[in-house]
Order: sequence, then C-alpha cells, then structure tokens
Amino acid sequence: MATSSRRMRAVQYDKYGGGAQALKHVEVPIPTPKKGEVLIKMEAGSINQVDWKFQKGVARPFMPNKFPFIPVYDLAGEVVELGRGVSSFKVGDKVIAINFPGGGGLAEYAVAQASRTAPRPPEVSAAVGACLPIAAVTALVALRTAGVSLDAGDGGGGGAKKNVLVTAASGGVGHFAVQLASAAGHRVTATCGARNAGLVGGLGADEVLDYATPEGAALRSPSGRRYDAVVHCAAVAGLPWSAFAPVLADAGVVVDLTPGAAAFATALRQRVTFSRKRLVPLFVSPTKEDMELVAGMVAEGKLRAVIESRHPLSRAEEGWARSMAGHATGKIIVEMGDEQ
Repeated sequence: MATSSRRMRAVQYDKYGGGAQALKHVEVPIPTPKKGEVLIKMEAGSINQVDWKFQKGVARPFMPNKFPFIPVYDLAGEVVELGRGVSSFKVGDKVIAINFPGGGGLAEYAVAQASRTAPRPPEVSAAVGACLPIAAVTALVALRTAGVSLDAGDGGGGGAKKNVLVTAASGGVGHFAVQLASAAGHRVTATCGARNAGLVGGLGADEVLDYATPEGAALRSPSGRRYDAVVHCAAVAGLPWSAFAPVLADAGVVVDLTPGAAAFATALRQRVTFSRKRLVPLFVSPTKEDMELVAGMVAEGKLRAVIESRHPLSRAEEGWARSMAGHATGKIIVEMGDEQ
C-alpha cells in the first residue's frame, strides 16, 4: 500500500509530564516500513507502566528522545506492507510485536522490526495478543532469571519443586508469572489485594497473601516456606532488601522488575561480597522466540490473559488514566477499528 500520502488517527504527547490530559488526538501520515520492518494495521495495543513512566520523564532525555511521541510498545494486528528484505511474513499475516523504543501503538498503523514480530495463532485474539509481548515475556524471563525451570513436570533443579513468590500477582506481569510457575509444577505464593485473592488462586497460586495484612506486608508464607525465587512485580517505592532477606531460602533470588537506585546498589554489594542470597534488577527486551512461545501457550489453553478493561482509540486517555491509577487487575487494552 502507498502510505506516504495517507493519514491515520493517532494519540500522542508533545512533552514530558501531563498524564492522560496531555494525550492529544491527531491525524498524521501513515508510517512507511524501512528495511527489515513490517507495517501493521493495528487491532489492539496494551498500555504498560513503562508507557506513562516514560511520559513522566523517568528516562529523560533518552526516552522519548524526540517529540511529538506516539506511545505504546505492545502491538497486535495485521501485516499490510513489508519493508525491504523482509521474507518471514506476508501481507495478511496476523501478528504481535514489540516496538521499543519507537512505540507507535496508539495509532491505526504502526511499524515494527520483523525480527521482533511474531505470528499470532488464530486462537489468540488481537486483544489477548497485545497483552503478551511485554507482560507475559517479562514474566517468563523473570522466572528463568530466578532459576525457575518452566518445563512442565521438571519442576526445576533436576525435578525438585521450588518455592516461588510473586508480588503484585493480579497485575499485568504478575498474573502471567503465577500461571507459568504453577503450570511447571512449582509451589507458588502470591501477594495481591483482598478483592483479587480468588482470581489469583484460580490462576494457580497455592497460597495468596493480602498485602494489606501484617503477614502480607512481611511476605510470610502461611506454611512457613522459604522462597527459592521471588518475582517482584510490585511498583512499591522503598520496599527494601530487608523485606525479602528473612523469607528467602539460603540461595534465594529476588528478581526486581521495577528497580530503583537502591536495588542496583544492593545487587552490586551482594556481588562483591559473594552473597548467596541475591537481588537481580531486570529489564527485559522481548524476543521473537519468546513471543512465539507465550502465544503458543495461549493458543493451547496453557496460559490466559486477564483483561481488566478495553478502550477504543478515541478514548485511549481513559485507559492511560486507569493504568496510572495503579492496582489494575490484569491488562488494559486499547482497540482500534470502527468506533464512535
């Protein structure tokens, strides 16, 4: 398709700060895929914490490095044009993709590297597919980083089950981490708000802690388990290493998905002192292979995405505000298409 003269609806912001109120509805040219890229007609995108944190300026001046900026990195839709050298996809293919740091997901069309685009099985809807690139892959990589085997029936460590703690287990990453660890046969303890305890238990958690209780705040397992692995998803400022150390097994690993300066300092100190208990700050760059893996699990019914809310592109700011408010249960989706 000739894209240079065609225009599309999009949502963008033109400076740091401002939250949902700073999002502007515009018409802009449809992007043209460059070498190695595909052009995707968007069907759905997923809002993640990283989207509005970058808007706040946590990575300024590097991300975004220019304005105006169309946010959202999780993409799901249909390939409509191929850039030079792309042979792994054809026009009409349904796909999911990650476009980081370029974003572009809050629009009717977006480009992505073919190498960071994965086929979307017919059993996986666009809305569900959009949940997967950042959240599900981050859960997958976090568990691997913590030494948790994800081969069902293996249980990790040559057949030994591990005790796994997932914080913020009803959130976007957490609800996938619970399912992945449980499906692989590990014992899962999860923290969440009381209203989501039933959901998290239904996803496979063996023990669910209400984070508002003393036991939940202390991360204490009701059965007295010491955790071999922790996937720390909660964006709680100031939760120190001292909160984890007492509940870890001798060689327990905490993978921190929202690390601050204190987390990096702790990790460095542990490295130089050869500590057996470790904190690992983690930033994930989703790969095509891992996107294919989680999409396949969804298609086979082994993994499901919990979607809290869906918003049309014309009201994308509502989803943005909902994500910024915190405590979302699962994922927040923006859908494109005919809408009024």
